[in-house]
Amino acid sequence: MNKQEYLKNTKDVIYLVYCALNERVPGRSRLEKTDLAGVYDIAQDHLLTAMCAMALESAGIKDDRFTQAMGKAIRKNAQLDIDRAQITKCLEQEKIWYMPLKGALLKDIYPRYGMRQMSDNDILVDSGRMEDVKNIMQSLGFTVEHYGHGADDAYFKLPVSNFEMHHCLFSQTSLIQFHNHYQNVKDSLIKDDDNNFGYHFSNEDFYIYMLAHEYKHYQHGGTGIRSVVDIYVYLREYADTLDMEYIKAECRKLGIDEFELQSRSLAMDLFNKKKLTDKDKEMLRYIIDSGTYGTFEHHVNNKMSKFGSGIAAKIRYIFSRLFVPVRKSDPMYTAFRLFYPWFYEKKYRLPLLVVYRWGRALTSRRDLAKSEIKILTK
Repeated sequence: MNKQEYLKNTKDVIYLVYCALNERVPGRSRLEKTDLAGVYDIAQDHLLTAMCAMALESAGIKDDRFTQAMGKAIRKNAQLDIDRAQITKCLEQEKIWYMPLKGALLKDIYPRYGMRQMSDNDILVDSGRMEDVKNIMQSLGFTVEHYGHGADDAYFKLPVSNFEMHHCLFSQTSLIQFHNHYQNVKDSLIKDDDNNFGYHFSNEDFYIYMLAHEYKHYQHGGTGIRSVVDIYVYLREYADTLDMEYIKAECRKLGIDEFELQSRSLAMDLFNKKKLTDKDKEMLRYIIDSGTYGTFEHHVNNKMSKFGSGIAAKIRYIFSRLFVPVRKSDPMYTAFRLFYPWFYEKKYRLPLLVVYRWGRALTSRRDLAKSEIKILTK
């Protein structure tokens, strides 16, 4: 689809999401002008297909692709709920503290079950018990997708269950101020009433973490429309009871106070059908282009923006990509050391890391390297 068609279809997706969230039947005249195939493609990109399907269904419109997507979303949510209950039961038996995160809880405050499509479930667990957690997951039939690096260990079980078991909320390679802020997060958690080892955030801290998580994606490669929907749904549910002064103060500590303010403005304006401000529109354009998990182009441009602007910034960025940081004062030193520990154990090995990374760029990551060069030459 061309740019004009893309924008029209995106507006139609947002309209259908608005109708689903506010339990309104879409107007027949609007639907007659809707390109369902185009709307489906964009809804898929932003994990909003089930929500759009529910809005269309309320208007008596059934489309096989949307109907199937809605059915899959409901079935996947049900399977994740069943698996999560089994996992937390085992964590209780092994006396491992835990806390479900993000979508696993957010989905329950959406108007209908299955409306919020899920890609996975995230659970924060005791960082000192990760080997025990792995044993639990494997005993329940999960296969290990990755273990022992990053902020979480990933597991999968057929047909649709993806779980990320976190030992921390933010790794040192994402945003160091987030990692430091949440390093001792258990101290601020609230004990569940209906179990022995489960915990949860206060409503304020859940919102702050949700914003911090979205910001991480936003400044990396971007984040999709569903993130705006999450904010709207959460604020609609809890806004009257939230301590906004506390939220603003904590967001200021994290350096996301402006992001919180603008995200809240966009969410409430967009899905309350208010006139968007210029800042709303700017943020929405970026989000629309990002898809659910961001784009590589946004990732490159956002990293390059940290070096300034213009040709000089591109040159500094290229040097940062060609060579490896050797001084601890370098902002990327920690990330490289964690990703390539063997090379950093001995200083004399660091030249080999340069050869290794260049070799990957010319072989297994050749297509990605070509894409990066194309972005840099725009």
